[in-house]
Amino acid sequence: MRRIFSGIQPTHKMHLGNYLGAVRNWVALQDEDYETIYCVVDLHALTVPQDPEALRAQTRELAATLIACGIDPVRSTLFVQSQVPAHAELSWLFSCLTPLGWLNRMTQFKDKAAKQRDNTMLGLLAYPVLMAADILAYKATHVPVGDDQKQHLELTREIAGSFNHRYGVEFFPLTEPQILGPATRVMSLRDGTKKMSKSDESDYSRINLTDDADTIALKFRKAKTDPEPLPSEPAGLDGRPEAKNLVAIYAALAGISIDETLRQYGGGQFSTFKKDLAEVAVTALAPIADRLGRLMADPAYVDGVLREGGAKAAATAEGVLRDVKDIMGLVRS
Repeated sequence: MRRIFSGIQPTHKMHLGNYLGAVRNWVALQDEDYETIYCVVDLHALTVPQDPEALRAQTRELAATLIACGIDPVRSTLFVQSQVPAHAELSWLFSCLTPLGWLNRMTQFKDKAAKQRDNTMLGLLAYPVLMAADILAYKATHVPVGDDQKQHLELTREIAGSFNHRYGVEFFPLTEPQILGPATRVMSLRDGTKKMSKSDESDYSRINLTDDADTIALKFRKAKTDPEPLPSEPAGLDGRPEAKNLVAIYAALAGISIDETLRQYGGGQFSTFKKDLAEVAVTALAPIADRLGRLMADPAYVDGVLREGGAKAAATAEGVLRDVKDIMGLVRS
């Protein structure tokens, strides 16, 4: 069986980069020959301090946003990571198979640890092991990832291979990455060299899925560009990160290629292009915001989806965990 697993942290509001780079592809995968499992990874969010009430609210809102984007609880399993204890337990078992050197080479750890210095927590270092547990608890065969997560997925493959080799079994699959869609890495509207981020201090750096039409238009109007007109061919975007980013966003939202976008707007000024870009974005995002509003007004429905999804996920993950314990020689109660 081909099985997809992917997760997203409940920190801040979901933005256009999350949608185009990940969630829209998750929705499309429901129509392909996969079992799809999607998770709100609240345990990962604890690698930085969280306000408990805010974390609970953001977890529910993110789950509602995923449903509003098109994740169908009937066709997919949608749940909250902390409600399936097998994730944390399997993470510990994997940590006993993971050399420290593997974790020390993780680029994201190095970058974040450099900023936190003496306040770096063990959870930040062990984050990729928990990610491996998230994936392998379901024996996922494929994971849709962005460029920034490819290294973590490679570690998952190494952990799976290490387990299989040490115990002489072919138990875990070597999970394959999936990089889908034309705008897999959406950049900041204020700096085209940085990824669009929920944690950026400037709200003008991103398009939130909850932004109204006027706010979307304003953010695109203020988006950083350069004084040159739009090129007519993709090669003309080289060395122009902000222009490249906006063109990629337009192409992804309009469902056309970058070449076609530039044939349409090449030689023109950004003012006209930004206006059309805002209109395309509003057309794509307004239905999501509308559905999200209705879902947030019905928290019992969202909690019910997560409860059912958690039970279904736990049934699979606990079975995998039992087999792992047997293979490792742990005594069952």
